[in-house]
Amino acid sequence: MPVRRSVLAALVLIAGLGAGLFAGGWSTALAAEGKDPTHASGLPIPRFVTVRVGEVNLRSGPNGSYPIEWVFKRKDMPVEIIQEFDTWRRIRDWEGAEGWVHQSALSGRRGVLIVGQTRAIYESPRGDGAVVARAEPGVIGSLKKCRDEWCEVDVKGYRGWMKRADFWGTYPGEKIE
Repeated sequence: MPVRRSVLAALVLIAGLGAGLFAGGWSTALAAEGKDPTHASGLPIPRFVTVRVGEVNLRSGPNGSYPIEWVFKRKDMPVEIIQEFDTWRRIRDWEGAEGWVHQSALSGRRGVLIVGQTRAIYESPRGDGAVVARAEPGVIGSLKKCRDEWCEVDVKGYRGWMKRADFWGTYPGEKIE
């Protein structure tokens, strides 16, 4: 008999938890656990990350049942997380397009997106240094570190320094190590 009671008690607990999730939603269940679903990661908002996969659906809301509004098709593209809800992140791209994606579609790595015109990548963090390469608008690279107005980047295997204003993917004055 004790086994049956414990199984029955577990089933009642599970059923009650399920009903609570259904009736009150995820936010109620997470709040009961002491978690804030609107800041689930505990990381700063806003912040930059990159797209982990080659195709990501941006939805109108924080759930897989919301309609798809955009599809990003560029792996490693930098995006900005501007809001969180549970395991969903509201992101914005460099042109201002916004939508919700599951956190598993994002990577914490930092990236750069060349904007404006063709930009120089310098050997050292000085405008009068040797040019290692030139990057066209729309090219994606990885961000290594930043200090002051200069950031070390790797673009298509060319590693060097760029002015922060020449790409999208950092905040003014943000220090990255």
